[in-house]
Amino acid sequence: MIRISKARPADAKLLAQVSEDAFHSDIHYGAPGPGGPPGYDSPAWQTKMMQLGDYYKIEVEGQIVGGFVVLRRKAREYELGRIFIATEYQNQGIGTQAVEFLWQTYPLVKKWTLDTPYWNARTRHFCKRMGFAEIGKDAQGLILFERQIPAVLPST
Repeated sequence: MIRISKARPADAKLLAQVSEDAFHSDIHYGAPGPGGPPGYDSPAWQTKMMQLGDYYKIEVEGQIVGGFVVLRRKAREYELGRIFIATEYQNQGIGTQAVEFLWQTYPLVKKWTLDTPYWNARTRHFCKRMGFAEIGKDAQGLILFERQIPAVLPST
C-alpha cells in the first residue's frame, strides 16, 4: 500500500536521489543517455518546487519511492509538472494511484496539462491510459498532453 503526502524540505535530498534513479532508467525507454529534466537530481530544485507548487512524496512502507509536482497555472487549470517512481517500484501501479490521487485531491480542476520527451513511449502510453490526450509539441520538441475534466461541484 502506498502513502501520498506533502513533501517537506527535509525530504529534498532523498527525493533528488529517487528522481535521479527514476530518470536515469529512461535510457531503457529511448532516452539518448543518462539525465533528466532540469533540476531532477538537485535537492535545491526539489525544495524550490515545494515553495512554487504542491510537491507530494510517495512512500511504500515508510520509504520514499517517488514524487510528483502539481503547479497551478490558472483558475481550475493545473499542470502535472513532474512525476517519478524509483526503478524497482515501476510497473506496479504506483503511478496510476498517484494520478488517481490527483483526481480526488483536486476535484474542481477542469484542465490538467503535462509534457514528456518525444522519445519516451512508455510515459506517452501512461499519459494516454490516464485519460490525457496528445495535443502537440512545444518549441523544445516536448510532447504536450491535456486532460479536460468535468468539474464535480461539492454537494450541499
